[in-house]
This record gives sequence, structure tokens and C-alpha cells, in this order.
Amino acid sequence: MNDALKSLEQKMMPEGLDALLVTDPKHVYYLTGFASNPHERFLGLLLIKGEEPVLIVPALDAEAAHAASAVTKILTHSDTDNPYLLLKECLGSTTLNTLGIEKEHFSVARYELLAESIAAKSFHDIGPLLRSMRAKKTPEEVSRMKHAAELVEEVLRRGLEHVKTGVSEIELVAELEYLMKKVGASGPSFDTMVLSGPNTALPHGVPGSRMIQPGDLLMFDLGVYAGGYASDITRTFAVEEMDAKLMTLYTTVLAANEAGIAASVAGATFGSVDQAAREVIAAAGFGPYFMHRVGHGLGMDTHEYPSLHGLNTDVIENGNVFTVEPGIYVPGLGGVRIEDDVLITADGPQTLTSFPKEWTVLHL
Repeated sequence: MNDALKSLEQKMMPEGLDALLVTDPKHVYYLTGFASNPHERFLGLLLIKGEEPVLIVPALDAEAAHAASAVTKILTHSDTDNPYLLLKECLGSTTLNTLGIEKEHFSVARYELLAESIAAKSFHDIGPLLRSMRAKKTPEEVSRMKHAAELVEEVLRRGLEHVKTGVSEIELVAELEYLMKKVGASGPSFDTMVLSGPNTALPHGVPGSRMIQPGDLLMFDLGVYAGGYASDITRTFAVEEMDAKLMTLYTTVLAANEAGIAASVAGATFGSVDQAAREVIAAAGFGPYFMHRVGHGLGMDTHEYPSLHGLNTDVIENGNVFTVEPGIYVPGLGGVRIEDDVLITADGPQTLTSFPKEWTVLHL
């Protein structure tokens, strides 16, 4: 049994839980070491107070589960079985006052099947509990995230070699995602974004057939999964030449990025990181053109707790990992975003991403 599972068991009594059922595949992996995509099939980790944990997996995953899982009691179900009856058998005559479930992960249909099969007086959401556990990364998790950051930076480094006359945004996306597998990543951690020229003014623009041209800003936003953990980086470049207005956007965003990172210290609030970056942009006269939060938590998911918006009063703790990604987006002119992955340590913020951020001009 790994440390995460032990920690979760210790939290059951203070939470008033007789049992809990973990069904999100990422959380099953986090707690057991078994990673899978069950598709529409049932996957669940059942913890009953004072009893051995049970992992329930589709029969076709049995061998893989036995090989990887820290939980040794593993039950399987075929495509024609009702897995909720298997849950009922596991509980036996146990009387449940409160069963913990992940409410955000349960569909209404699955909840109804569970409620029909399990005699629990109430259901308690364990999502916040798991979220708080995941927010503080262990040294092993940090090591995996550093590796994911190293891989995505190698992808970006190689991908820049393909910025040439006649290449389109979507062609660069294809090249980057090919390189991700080539360097050893599991794949992209989100839809890779390459935007050029006026398209950079769209914070979540969709790469298309636009060709890269001299005078463009060129924005890359990409990440990879490696060892079950994500990286996320954004860098913006100039193509051939650049006018003074766009350089001003860049220098302002870079200063905001650095201010946000400097504000990322244990004991401060997550909201203060957003405020530190936002003040730089507002002081330069671009306040209305920074319309999103400054960052988000990063780990097994690309977007997880915390949300770094200006009103978040939760306190930063050592072990937190999140992005700092201020941006300025001016319609008709262009946009700049610079994003780093930041780990909070006792010695201050440590950036897991190290790709150069100085003003860089690419030549076609």
C-alpha cells in the first residue's frame, strides 16, 4: 500500500466516512499505481473502514492491474456483469451511514445505479479531499513533472526548426505532436496551440491554415504527459522583424510573468499571484487586454486545483505546482503570452520550465 492510499485511509474517520469509492481513473492511478482507460466500463477502488482495500477492474485489465497495483485484492467483471452488484457483494452486511464518492466524476445514470445497489444513508463528496491531497506534490511527483517539462522543451526546441516560409499553423501543430512521441512522451497533455499574426490575439484560438509570415508574432502553447504527469508551457516569438508596439506587448508580459513568479511564495494567497502580474500589465495601460486568470494548478491533470484568479484567498503551500501565464491580447494587433510551471519550495518558487524567455526573432 502506497503513502497516498495510507493517507486517504487515515482521513476517513475525521471525514465521517464508513467507506469510500474512487472512480476517476487518474485518482485510481494516484492511489494504487494502476493506470488505465476503462472507457465506458466500471473501474473503482473501494475502501471500507477497517478492511482491506478492493480494486474492481474490467476483466480485460486484470493482468495489468495485478502487475501494477499496490492494492492486492483485485476483483474483475465482464462486459455482461453488473459491477454494482459486485460492489454490493464486497460490502456484504456492512451498514453504511455515509459513503464517499467523487460527485464530479459520477454521472446521474451511474449515481442511480449505485444508489439502487448500495444501502447508504447518505453520499459525501470526496472530491475536495482528493484535490487537497493532490495539491501538494511529493518528490516523486515533482521528478516526473520535471521530466515532462524537459520533454516539452525539447519538442519546442526541435519544432522551431520547422518554422519556414510556406508552413501553416496546423502543420506546425502536427510536427510538434509527432515530436512528442518521438522524444518519449505519452502524448500531448492538451490540444497543442500554434497561432500566428492576428490570431495570437485569441487567447484560446484554434490553429488553422494561416501561413507564417514576416512581421508575425508566433505563439506556441503546448504540453506533454510523461509518467502520468503533465507539463504546460507557452512561448511567443517574433518572425523576421517586429514593430515597437509588439515589442512593448512582449516586454510588458515578460515583466508580468516574472512578477507573478516572484509573488509565488508559501504563505501568500493564490490571488496575490494574479494581482502581482495584473498590476504590471495594468500599469502599462493594457489592463483590459488581460482577460483571464494568471494560472492554474498542474499535475496529473493539465488544469487542476488551484485556480489562480484574483479573488482566491486560499494559501500557497510548499509542494504546490501551478502555472504563471499572463498575457495581453489586442484585437487587430496581436497577442503575447508567456507561461511557466512553478513549484513552491521552502527556498521560494522554482520554475520547472527553463526555455529562454528573452525577446527572440525567428528567421524564415
